[in-house]
Amino acid sequence: MTNNAIWIVGASSGIGREVALQYADKGVEVIISARSKEKLNEVVTFKPDLIKSVPLDVMDECSVKLATYQLFADGEGPKTVILNAGAYAPMSFDHFSADKAMEVMDVNYSGVVRLIERILPHYLSDGSGKIVVVASVAGYQGLPLSLAYGPTKAALINLCEALRVELMGSGVTIQLVNPGFVKTPLTAGNNFPMPFLMEVEDAAASMIKGIEGNAFEITFPRRFAYILKFIRMLPYVISLPLIRKGTSG
Repeated sequence: MTNNAIWIVGASSGIGREVALQYADKGVEVIISARSKEKLNEVVTFKPDLIKSVPLDVMDECSVKLATYQLFADGEGPKTVILNAGAYAPMSFDHFSADKAMEVMDVNYSGVVRLIERILPHYLSDGSGKIVVVASVAGYQGLPLSLAYGPTKAALINLCEALRVELMGSGVTIQLVNPGFVKTPLTAGNNFPMPFLMEVEDAAASMIKGIEGNAFEITFPRRFAYILKFIRMLPYVISLPLIRKGTSG
């Protein structure tokens, strides 16, 4: 693999998998990572000449160290990294669980932080590189059933905003991806209305188009994102009842 390869963490299913396949269809070298070797191998079979796998568990510090050492040894390494590993666990007030919330936080936020800690020094040393973090529009606004998931995405948004500001002029680019509802294994179990639900192929294409540019935020579908952004600007006395009404089914 060359420096032009794109490393996708969280590529065994959903958007990450589809992004890997679409990049490979474009002739781009792709490195894919996830916990499941079997699922990674399934993806590799589609384009074995362009897709290579590096198993990785973002919750395991030793696994993170090993994978990043393998890919960034001798000053080499992919110049674009997409951090897409994520867990989703619906949680409401009547089933509130600190253990569940901490587990989701460990994957969605701490996993990203562990990887950035290992990748960023290489990019700073080279004066180039792009780190793409996949959060969610769920991080814009507190939503029902999102008591475990939403705060992790809000934390990622805040992290990326700060990194983008601090890294200005360094040659290192931070991009933030905030998808809405996409048809993936993560959303398949949802039993509530999912407005503007996107096909995974369309979502992946939108994500790739955004990564090829330099905008800080990549969001889709835009109508849903802009609605949530607008609601966020309203006073709580208006916005919270509006969210309640809009998500009551």
